[in-house]
Amino acid sequence: MTTSTQLTPVKWEGDALILLDQTKLPVETIYLELTTSEEVWASIRHLQVRGAPAIGMAAAYGLYLGIRNSEATTFEAFWSDVSKQAEYLGSSRPTAVNLFWAIDRIKARVQQNADKSVAELKAAVLDEALAIQKEDAEVCRTIGEHLLTLLEDGMGILTHCNPGALATAAYGTATAPLYLAKERGWDLKVYADETRPVLQGARLTAFELQQAGIDVTLICDNMAAMVMSQGKVQAVIVGTDRVAANGDVANKIGTYGVAVLAKAHGIPFYVAAPLSSIDLETPTGADIPIEERPGEEITHGLGKQVAPDDIKVYNPAFDVTPAPYITAIVTETGIYKPEEIGKSKS
Repeated sequence: MTTSTQLTPVKWEGDALILLDQTKLPVETIYLELTTSEEVWASIRHLQVRGAPAIGMAAAYGLYLGIRNSEATTFEAFWSDVSKQAEYLGSSRPTAVNLFWAIDRIKARVQQNADKSVAELKAAVLDEALAIQKEDAEVCRTIGEHLLTLLEDGMGILTHCNPGALATAAYGTATAPLYLAKERGWDLKVYADETRPVLQGARLTAFELQQAGIDVTLICDNMAAMVMSQGKVQAVIVGTDRVAANGDVANKIGTYGVAVLAKAHGIPFYVAAPLSSIDLETPTGADIPIEERPGEEITHGLGKQVAPDDIKVYNPAFDVTPAPYITAIVTETGIYKPEEIGKSKS
């Protein structure tokens, strides 16, 4: 598959983290070589790596980079270094729970090996980061297989943001069934919302699907209702950065509006969610922290000023889709109604 094998967003090579700079796509393909946790923090914060699973993978490697030169000689001192790096990396972006899931998984691995030497603990941290990435590819394919049972050859699919191979280890979450359908010879027609203000749908989803030979049409965000009304869309599939215990879903800003439109047109609205995105400790969507980003992303678009000087700007990066607007949440363990999401982890 072209995108997942040739444009790998996150990879470990030698002694460095190699990230595809997604702020440069689709015009330039540039890989960054990161060797410090500070560089990883900045890459997450500035969207050079984005997409909940990829953020989690990057954070795991970032934690290793932050502790690999630790001068600790005891477990207690090493644990202090791990905890400081975990807290630091966790401050990069607050909404995607995968980031915290990956960090917590690294911390758990360290605790499980408290009797080992510091050198062995450092090796265990890197080993866990590598395992997280390997497992993500398997998770995404399994999610895709489940989603494919909800689709039929010839359908029109609308998606929002970039829940694709560029956001994961391979296949993507919401795009996984699109790649699998392509492998099976299906002819799905995909409509990709541009996803303002930083255009992940236009720059990333449209790009990767086109590269993979999938029939994709780019539309502006405010065209979704018309495309639905024309009968061109039979299902909406999106990803998620966090699913609350009641089935509310946080995803890229604009997702809520797409869900409302889908319900108005009688179109099923599916959420692709790896178990690492499900946060049963957060009761409802109202409890999910919503990141707000710089106003310049709106006032200056992709570098050109498009709004008056000193205009007030509200720029939340995510919104929350209430559970009643969601037809099903699809994880690697199966297909669930929003109110049943707790069963996915049991």
